[in-house]
Amino acid sequence: MIMVYVSRFRVFLVWVLCFGVALASWRFMVLGVEASMEFVAYHAIERRLAFFAHITLAPVALMLMPFQFWTGLRARRPQVHRWIGRAYGVSILLAGVGGLLMAAGTTAGPVAAWGFGALAALWLGSTGYGIWLALQGRIAEHQRWMIRSAALTFAAVTLRLYLPLLFATLGEETGYTLVSWLCWVPNVAVAEWYLRRPLRRSVALAA
Repeated sequence: MIMVYVSRFRVFLVWVLCFGVALASWRFMVLGVEASMEFVAYHAIERRLAFFAHITLAPVALMLMPFQFWTGLRARRPQVHRWIGRAYGVSILLAGVGGLLMAAGTTAGPVAAWGFGALAALWLGSTGYGIWLALQGRIAEHQRWMIRSAALTFAAVTLRLYLPLLFATLGEETGYTLVSWLCWVPNVAVAEWYLRRPLRRSVALAA
């Protein structure tokens, strides 16, 4: 019984974090870019389309992501699941390309550029491949790749959890460089551990 409550709390926490961070990310609509995102506001001038595609649509993907793992919705309303998946994929396509362009033009240095660039490329690749697998009817493989996609989408949350601590302890320059990798590499590692557990391997073989 305790494990059931723990599991439900984890699910609840993911929903709260995804929606909370997504809504907080749209604060620029009220406060403006300069006031709310001073550290990256230069992107709004140098690569305006890429910047606004990323900061507007990445939160959409983050809010939609938990719905894709809602088993009841997927079972009872598969068509809704598919339409949410399409919206999730399009949001990541546009936000991911925007993220790639921003990474290429960052002033934070090559380590941060490669970190955020790798995140954007893997985000696009894992999501695109996962959707392609669904179109091929390879649902078990599709589910595995969408878990990887979700781990990368969740980088929006982990970045905001780590960044205040890193800024306070290491300073803005070093903290921002470190978070460009720290926000997503552990997420991917946890996802791979989850996917490679012996129990999941035996279930997959049985299927």
